[in-house]
Amino acid sequence: MPIWRPANTIRVKALALIWQDDALLLSDVQDDTGRVTGMRPLGGTIEFGEPWRDALQREFLEELGARLTLLENYFVLENLYEHHGVQGHEIVFLCHAHFADNSFYRRDSMAFEESDETDGLAKWVSLAELEAKGLDLYPGGLREKLSIADVVSRPTAYLS
Repeated sequence: MPIWRPANTIRVKALALIWQDDALLLSDVQDDTGRVTGMRPLGGTIEFGEPWRDALQREFLEELGARLTLLENYFVLENLYEHHGVQGHEIVFLCHAHFADNSFYRRDSMAFEESDETDGLAKWVSLAELEAKGLDLYPGGLREKLSIADVVSRPTAYLS
C-alpha cells in the first residue's frame, strides 16, 4: 500500500454526490495501516485549464467508464485538514449528479483504479451507516452541508 501525504499546494477537486434512496456513492479513505477512517464521494483533481464539470465527467469515465448527468445543484467547500501530521488544503466542488446509465444503480459496489494505480471500491452508504460505524465523511464539512433539509430535497435516482 503506497503511503499518501497531502501536496504542499492547494488542490482543486470535483466530487459527485450520487444518491440512491438514502445512500451516497462513497469510497473508503484509509490511514497508513489500511484502516478505514472515513469515506468520500468519487471524483478527482481538476487539471490546469479544465472546467470543474469537465473534470468530474473525465474522472467518472476514467474510473468507472460511466457518464454522468450533472445537476445545477452544487456547492464549494474549502477543506483544511491534517493527514499523519502533514497539512492539506483543498478547494472542492461538490455537485449532485445521476448516472446516465441506470444499470450503475443496480450494482452494490463498483471497483475502480485511482490515478496512482491503487484499487478502490465504491459502494452505497447511508449517512446513518457512516455514523453507526464511527466513520468520517470527507471532505471535512460535507456532513454539515448535507443537512436534513438538503437530504429530504436532494435529487434521487430511481431504478426504471
